[in-house]
Amino acid sequence: MRYRTLGGTGIEVSAHCLGTMMFGEVGNPDHDDCARITHTALDAGINFVDTADMYGAGEAEEIVGKALRGRRDDVVLATKFYFPAGEGPNRGGGSRRWIRMAVEASLRRLQTDWIDLYQLHRPDERTDVEETLSALTDLVREGKIRAFGTSTFAAEQIVEAQHVSERRGLGRFRTEQPPYSILARGIEADVLPVCQTYRMGVLVWSPLAWGFLSGRYRKDQPIDLAAGRAALRPTRFDPDNPANAAQFDAVEKLAALADEIGVTLPELAIAFTISHPGVTSAILGPRTLDQLQGLLKGAALTLDDDVLDRIDEIVPPGVNVYEPNALFPNPTLAPHRRRRPAAERAAAPE
Repeated sequence: MRYRTLGGTGIEVSAHCLGTMMFGEVGNPDHDDCARITHTALDAGINFVDTADMYGAGEAEEIVGKALRGRRDDVVLATKFYFPAGEGPNRGGGSRRWIRMAVEASLRRLQTDWIDLYQLHRPDERTDVEETLSALTDLVREGKIRAFGTSTFAAEQIVEAQHVSERRGLGRFRTEQPPYSILARGIEADVLPVCQTYRMGVLVWSPLAWGFLSGRYRKDQPIDLAAGRAALRPTRFDPDNPANAAQFDAVEKLAALADEIGVTLPELAIAFTISHPGVTSAILGPRTLDQLQGLLKGAALTLDDDVLDRIDEIVPPGVNVYEPNALFPNPTLAPHRRRRPAAERAAAPE
């Protein structure tokens, strides 16, 4: 297993991180089996585990807490906050009020005294970033977290937060967790260069492009749109939808390339994500032990320049063949960001 420094924190993490979104009722409800997956990952050299308070409404954190008993000191543990938890208008977001409540709940579920990396799961348009940074800085000083970061921030939001930290003398976001895969390379154009400028660690999620690079969804093959991940967003997986043609065509070309070099499509996809110098670690999100073992094969693969050039010919650098964030819209996006076109407003003033 390869290890890299997490941004400028000095913390060494494995180049692959165990993601736990599929732990619990939403994916694998067998807690003992999830513990076996966790232990297998740790035994393979992975020392980085990522979860979130919204995965299974906290169930994933509970599973991780039990699985890490006796091994907590050897693991860099990351979790996230932001999405609504329970009823009420103030049970979510990036406010100081919610951060204080959310971190205590996560610490209890994870059965730990500290969190190594605490991440804002989405930008919060309702809360000044200074408010969020101030609350997180206090948690570092109290020893409840070691570092904090963001997830799915735009490049300009990252820059703004860094400037606020500098101006106000606050701790700064040390990491970003964006979607990244062969089919979704948009962050290469802006997010990755910005993170490199600020020495931020980058944990990328969905290296299999929400399953498109798993080999399960292929052109001219029947797809059950009522099962698995396809059931969550059927239109995104429907091969008869013209909007999906480019991604299915790219998958066929990538599968042929994988066959040519003697690897599986998932192995090619996993190896690609950590080939970029701006990426620190790629999150693997297995549901079963067999899936983890298959993903670990990709973790051991290194792609040479010729293969990377071939991939560039199929999906050019900085291009999104599909839009990963469309699967996870921000529920708190401010209304002014969804305004009608100017011409329409002028015709019918509000």
